[in-house]
Amino acid sequence: MKVIVDFCLVPLGVGVSVSKYVAACQEIFQQAGLKTHLHAYGTNIEGEWEQVFASIKKCHQVIHEMGAPRISSTLKFGTRTDRAQSMEEKVKSVQEKL
Repeated sequence: MKVIVDFCLVPLGVGVSVSKYVAACQEIFQQAGLKTHLHAYGTNIEGEWEQVFASIKKCHQVIHEMGAPRISSTLKFGTRTDRAQSMEEKVKSVQEKL
């Protein structure tokens, strides 16, 4: 089943800058072959359910290995069975109405 996810990972106890941790997660998503869109407060991820959520789990594991004692993450995700729809198509649909 395809899923589109909005994922935000915040490592705690590592200081103010989190960019190296975000970059580590981006590498994990790329290695998994997932389609992503990085934005100011998270990452949109598109792919097969198992692969997406396995990659999110791996992000947590890797960030802990990088020294973060705690991680807080937020997830919003959606699936649909009536038709296939990409992240780009969802955005385009709204932009056409503006």
